Amino acid sequence: MEKTEDIVARIRKHQRDFHQVVPFANTADKLLQLDFTAANKEITSEILNETTTFNNYIDELLQKNNAKYGIGGYDEHRTIYKVSKVFDGDGKDEEPRRLHLGIDLWGKPNTAIMSPMDGLVHSYAFNNNFGDYGGTIILVHRLEDISFFTLYGHLSLNSLKNLQEGQHIEKGKIFAEFGLPLENGHWPPHLHFQVILDIGTYKGDYPGVCKFSEKKGWLQNSPDPDIILQMNQYI
Repeated sequence: MEKTEDIVARIRKHQRDFHQVVPFANTADKLLQLDFTAANKEITSEILNETTTFNNYIDELLQKNNAKYGIGGYDEHRTIYKVSKVFDGDGKDEEPRRLHLGIDLWGKPNTAIMSPMDGLVHSYAFNNNFGDYGGTIILVHRLEDISFFTLYGHLSLNSLKNLQEGQHIEKGKIFAEFGLPLENGHWPPHLHFQVILDIGTYKGDYPGVCKFSEKKGWLQNSPDPDIILQMNQYI
C-alpha cells in the first residue's frame, strides 16, 4: 500500500471534481466551529447525559450564530465520549477511546447526504448501541489506480432501506440523511464523515474514535476528511 501522504496528494489533486457531501452554499451559509474537548466548559455532564438537553444545546448554538452546520472534530481529543461504554476499554485500567477520527457536521434531522464521487456500497449496518453510529453506510471509491473508503455515520434508518452491497452510487446522488437520536446512536442529528484507506475486515462499521496513545497509526489510515469535504476554509 502506498504511503498516506501519496494517497492524500492524489485525492487532493482531484478536489475540483468532488461533489459536496451536504447542501452548502459557501457564499450564503455559515459554519460554526464546535469544540468537544475539555476546554469547552459549557458542556456539562447534565447536558451530555440527556439527549434532548444535548440536542437543545446544539440547536441553540446554531441558531444564535446563524449557522447552517456546526463542524469539527478531526484529531480532537474529546471528553464527551465518557458518556458511553462504547468508548471504554475492556478492562478497568485499559485506556478509553477519546480521539476522534472523522469530521462531524451537526445540523437538522433528515439533512441530505450526497456521494462526493462515484462509488459502490461496501457495507452498511445499524449499530444500535448508546453512543454508537446508529445507521451507518460505507462506500468504496476508485481514483486513478487507488481505492479508498468513505464512512457515513449517525444516519436515519430510512437511509439503509433497499441498499445492497456492491450497489453503484453515482457522484452527487442523495443516498442518505441525518438521523434522529433514536436511530443515530442517541446523538443530536449530525453526520460523522470519515476517510479510510485500508478497511481490513470491517463491514458496516469502523472505529471513528481511537485511544490517544495509538493516534499515529489510526490517523495515518484515516487522514483529514476535509480533503474531500473542503469546508473548513469557510469557518
